[in-house]
Amino acid sequence: MMAGVAYLMSVILVVTFFGALPIPAAAEKPVAVKTRILTVGKNSYDVEVTVQHGDSSWEHYADRWEVIGSGGRVLGTRVLLYPHIGERWFTRKLRRVTIPAGVEHIIIRVHDKVHGYGRDRLVAMPTADKPDTGYK
Repeated sequence: MMAGVAYLMSVILVVTFFGALPIPAAAEKPVAVKTRILTVGKNSYDVEVTVQHGDSSWEHYADRWEVIGSGGRVLGTRVLLYPHIGERWFTRKLRRVTIPAGVEHIIIRVHDKVHGYGRDRLVAMPTADKPDTGYK
């Protein structure tokens, strides 16, 4: 009986000890969870992207996102200069991105230093009737 109690106490102690230690974030690729595109001029747009990523250090953080147009052409890149440790989501803007007339959709892709590119996000462009997409 005493052996069972001692075993149970050691399990509780181990669980308590390891439960108090920070556990590294699970391997995850960065994701653009929300975007907003605002028309600011002829073929000129401000693009805001909310990134979700478990930045954990200077060696593992979302370091940029890109606006991709037709044919996979990079139309703009927002460099992220530092890790956002403790922030699951953060939003950054890229101003005055030139997107050719007639483009109906762009792709947003986010990159991190460990996993590379995450899942692409297809985003509809603003229209003449609605020059601001709002957050989607």
